[in-house]
This record gives sequence, C-alpha cells and structure tokens, in this order.
Amino acid sequence: MELIDTHCHLHFDAYDADRRQVLSDSAKAGVKRLICVGCSLDDSRRAIDFANLHDGVWATAGAHPHDGIDFLSDKNAEGKLKAMLAEPKVVAIGEIGLDFYRDITPKADQIKTLRKQLEIGLQTDLPFVFHVREAWDGFWPIFDAHKGVKGVIHSFSAGPEHLDEVLQRGLFVALNGLMTYTKDPAWLEAAKQVPLDRLVLETDAPFLTPVPYRGQRCEPKHTADTCQFLAQLRAENPEQIAKASTENAVNIFGLGKQRIA
Repeated sequence: MELIDTHCHLHFDAYDADRRQVLSDSAKAGVKRLICVGCSLDDSRRAIDFANLHDGVWATAGAHPHDGIDFLSDKNAEGKLKAMLAEPKVVAIGEIGLDFYRDITPKADQIKTLRKQLEIGLQTDLPFVFHVREAWDGFWPIFDAHKGVKGVIHSFSAGPEHLDEVLQRGLFVALNGLMTYTKDPAWLEAAKQVPLDRLVLETDAPFLTPVPYRGQRCEPKHTADTCQFLAQLRAENPEQIAKASTENAVNIFGLGKQRIA
C-alpha cells in the first residue's frame, strides 16, 4: 500500500536531529513520496533546498496568512516567489489563504497577501494549497473573483455545508490526523462524504499527530494511521483510500515516479 503525504514540514527545525531516519521510517510505512510546504518566502526556500536533496520529495512556495505583513513589506517578494515557482521541484503555490481563528495578522493584510499570491500563481500552471481557518465567508469571494484556480484545501476541518462549497468549485480535500481526535461530529460527517476522487492525505507534520500517538511529534509515516482511521470511519478498504488518494495527489501536483529510498 503506497501513500503520499501531500503536506508536511520536514524541513522545520523539529527534524534537525534525525531527518534522515524520519525519511527512512516514512518509506517503511509506505509513504514514499511527500511534499514539504513553505510557510513564508524564507521557509519556502528551505523546503525547496531540502526537496532538491532527496528523491521522492517535492516542495511548495508561498506565504502563510500569518506571514502577510512580512510578505507585503518585502519589495522583492513578487520576484522571489515567481523565481521559486519556476524551480523544477516546486509543485504548488502555498500554503496561502486566510486564518481568522487567531488575531495574529490583520485581516486586511491577509486578504492583500492572498490576492497577490493568487495573481502570481495564476501566471503558472501550478495548483494552490489553501489554508482556510474560520474564514470561509472571507475566502470564497476572493477565490471566486479569480478564474482558473485549482488546488487543495489543506487540513479540511468543517462540516458538510462547507464541504459542498469546496466540491462545487472543483477543489480537492486534504484530511489528516485531526480527524482521529476531533470532537466535532460535523467534521467527521464531512470526512465520510468526501468523494474518493477528491480526497488526498496529509500529516501537516510536525503538527496534528494522530491517535494513538498524541503527544509525540508527527511524522510523514503517520499518513498511514490517518488512512486506516478514515477507512474504518467510511467503511472502506484502506487500499481503496490509499490508491485513490495517491492517484489524486500524483495528478494534482504532477509528481514524478521518484521514491524515497
């Protein structure tokens, strides 16, 4: 059973001591391809440099909504992002979006940053990785104002109503370990309803460690645990979910056949 972790941060400092072992453990668990997602321009550079060193690893480039102030204050931000998006191992723009859950970055700055990155990204043929948290009402008008947007809603955590909005727009839904411990029945109901041809798996490692490993650092290998949980939740075979989510990830992100050794 082969899996792809479509969203992790293996380039983060949390893995400095044992990154090679984490990659090996990932491959042993069947997670032989993964995408390291950038959260700022500097962080995206680190993700790309890491991906360039390893078969089976790709990267994204973009500014997280809480990096909006830094992105807007950098007069060279557009040029830096465009250059990174042109690199061979970069497979998406992200993670970008809106996060109104915590009052860290002013909403106006988040919105400006999202719009600017959508404009830049649409000049490429790459998909987007969207971070949307407690911000659907603000996100959709911006999304709908830009034609031809394709991509994934990262760490989907909402009910069936928002799922319908995502599916109607042709986007894919990324589920992770959060589903294994959420107390919200609406989120679980939505997870049941995601069509197999729109589902991808991720970890968001080092965050959102699934049950039964809560309290430990999350790793790409835990994609397999989320797959098993979803199979039980949805009354499906784990191989079904693995096959569908892997094919979806390859098609969305244009991943090659390289594998982590």
